[in-house]
Amino acid sequence: MTTVRTDTPDAWDERSTLTTFLDYARATVAAKCEGLTDEDARKAPLPGSPLMSIAGLVSHVRWVDYFWLRVIFLGEEDHHPATDEDPDREMRIALDVPLAKLLQEYEDQSAELRELVANTPLDSVAAEPVRGGVHVTLRWILNHLIEETARHNGHLDILRELADGTTGM
Repeated sequence: MTTVRTDTPDAWDERSTLTTFLDYARATVAAKCEGLTDEDARKAPLPGSPLMSIAGLVSHVRWVDYFWLRVIFLGEEDHHPATDEDPDREMRIALDVPLAKLLQEYEDQSAELRELVANTPLDSVAAEPVRGGVHVTLRWILNHLIEETARHNGHLDILRELADGTTGM
């Protein structure tokens, strides 16, 4: 299955532009994983980075979206798998989950979060404070998620090339 991606919004307002770029970055995560085996998705080939795997990164971006939109923005109870003893646990537990399941969970959650922000004003303030007590806006969170997901897509580029030589996805 080929992932369909576009970075061109249907409308040129700020919300459409932000959500289109976020959806594009999310779809790029899936595109980077197309045709990859579970074995290759679990490899962590970078020296000194035992958790830097494709599966781990898919899990990580999923939980980043969850944390910023559900926990920080909405103020919901935090069910993120990380603990004080294992702050990168979402990357570690991904090694026991089929890549297809990780990607489906990410897509399902993305659809839920897409609906959540569809009609919420961009100036809406997050329920929970971050970084020194600042309450960021939905606009800030969407920009942050674009940046975070795009940065990890760069990591996925490298890991995919190391896994099977595939480039340019």
